[in-house]
Amino acid sequence: MSATILVVDDDEPIRRMLERTLAAEGYDVTSAADGGSALAAIERAVPDVLVLDVAMPGIDGLDVCRRVRAKGLSVPILLLTARDAVPHRIAGLDAGADDYFVKPFAVGELLARIRALLRRGLEPEQVLAHGDLVLDLQTRTARRGQLELDLSPRELDLLELLLRHPRRVVTRELALERVWGGTAAASLNVVDRYVSYLRRKLGEPQLIDTVRGAGFTLCR
Repeated sequence: MSATILVVDDDEPIRRMLERTLAAEGYDVTSAADGGSALAAIERAVPDVLVLDVAMPGIDGLDVCRRVRAKGLSVPILLLTARDAVPHRIAGLDAGADDYFVKPFAVGELLARIRALLRRGLEPEQVLAHGDLVLDLQTRTARRGQLELDLSPRELDLLELLLRHPRRVVTRELALERVWGGTAAASLNVVDRYVSYLRRKLGEPQLIDTVRGAGFTLCR
């Protein structure tokens, strides 16, 4: 599964340029034009990296940072800004950003900074857990308690998606995009089929709840 990046910038030409550049590098890119839309997108699915403009109308980038950190989310945040003064850098880092990058910037350096943030973000998160359900991201193995689960690669990817969004709805469309790459050969029905496989193998069908008309949620 490719890393997911949320780009937030009210300057449409810059936002579109970032979308194209990051997509060309193989990232799964979504975007938002303002802070409110960014926070709503994060509620739906937490990205692997947040690339965030500082100066936006309404909820600005610093406020987005503060709200993301207040929720306890550790997503790496790269701030983009035209303000290069030391007090501005300090304000950004104090708000919860991991890196601070000044416009105009070289695309190659931006990509290198994102790769560094992805490496940093993966270091502490080698295991995803929910109750006694544990997924080791390095070995790609899952277990419940001491029992190792015999899961296919697709089942592991689907389980990872659910574990990254516990108690929140994962839509069929999101699962189809993240696990099957949104391929035309796959339909929404395949998501239901693999959820059924997972329920059976987890040994506790009610662990994955169906939200009528929306999708699925990992609950307990």
